[in-house]
Amino acid sequence: MLNLTRYQWTTLFAAWLGWGFDVFDALLFNYVAPNCVPALLHLPLGSAAAKSATLFWTGVLSSLLLVGWAVGGIVFGVVCDRLGRLRTLMLTMLIYALGTAACAAAPNIWVLAVCRVVASLGIGGEWAAGASMVAEVVPEHRRVEAGALLYTASPLGLFLAAFLNFQITGVWLADDPLTSWRYVFLCGLIPAAVAFIVRFFLKESDEWAHNPAANSARLRDLFAPDVIRLTLGGALASLVSLITWWSCNAFLPTIVSQIAQQWAHMSSLNATETVALVEQWKFRGSIAFNMGGLAGILIAIPIAKHWGRRTMFAVYFALSAAGIFVMFGLDLSPQIQLAMYFFIGIGVYGTSGTFTFYLPELFPTRLRGTGSGFCYNVGRIVAAIGPFVVGVVASRGAARDVLIYVGFIPLLALALVPFIVETKNMSVRSSSA
Repeated sequence: MLNLTRYQWTTLFAAWLGWGFDVFDALLFNYVAPNCVPALLHLPLGSAAAKSATLFWTGVLSSLLLVGWAVGGIVFGVVCDRLGRLRTLMLTMLIYALGTAACAAAPNIWVLAVCRVVASLGIGGEWAAGASMVAEVVPEHRRVEAGALLYTASPLGLFLAAFLNFQITGVWLADDPLTSWRYVFLCGLIPAAVAFIVRFFLKESDEWAHNPAANSARLRDLFAPDVIRLTLGGALASLVSLITWWSCNAFLPTIVSQIAQQWAHMSSLNATETVALVEQWKFRGSIAFNMGGLAGILIAIPIAKHWGRRTMFAVYFALSAAGIFVMFGLDLSPQIQLAMYFFIGIGVYGTSGTFTFYLPELFPTRLRGTGSGFCYNVGRIVAAIGPFVVGVVASRGAARDVLIYVGFIPLLALALVPFIVETKNMSVRSSSA
């Protein structure tokens, strides 16, 4: 289909798995939060106090995850350029797998937070290594398609998180919600096994290994006169995408739970039926968001190749704003609200899928991991404010009221599109400057 060699497909698949499990581990908490937080705080499930605490701690832990993700992304971005793409990919996968699995043994909310931070360091570091390796291994004329395909692992990772949570907490251990979430976290060990196997099928990127400037990356080089415009442009686009994605997705399970409870009340369901409906709708909401994101990511291919990266970002910013305003600004029925997550996914999720090919295009080989990791992750420190603010406000019963304002972020970003660097005809080969 893309005329790639067997090894190029193997590299793409390995990076695809790494990113998919990256997202899988990152979002597990959001799905178990309605059971996990009350259990660790010793609050009755379904009580007003439990719902308020869940919203608050979802915001806090999502923000901590983003900060750890940012630190890991920036640190391991430099490591990626100094030690190589392959070593960094394997190391970061092990870190986030073990950190996530450790959450299963957390005796209280504070230990859980520490385990999440450890996992977030690996989660943040994996992206730059995988994206850099793919950009350097696949043919130049296929890097957009390869980058987009790499990011399709993200909605699949989200789907896996939603599926395993539903299967474990909604089917296998539905009668034990206070402990079932621990088994969900244990699934975080899956990436460790995959990393061990994948290691035998890959070699280091020739582009990095044979570059005379390899091992010389420094973070301050991103602010050199000939590079700073690339850094600021990449960071700006990433920041807008990150704030909208995390503000919307971090609270998807919680918002969908509220929608399902509303429908359950309208349908006069009993307590057991309501719990089952909530888990089912959380799964369906995730599917809608993921499928929208998958469609959005694939749409990026023709837009980026034919009209360029600036036009691509303008389209996605507009779609993100429109989806958020309709979802959280209109009085829609529960079923329509659930379906709207598909349309939010097209814009909000679709934008995120462009950075796997856009950021590696921006930087020369010696700074590719450092620059990609910095731009994609420094925005998380600012974006971390989003889930925290939404969580605090939502814990007081106004989740929808605050989420609608998130739509103004991509809307205002349309005015900043001219500052985004166009990379349509840039080469990523042997540029050591």
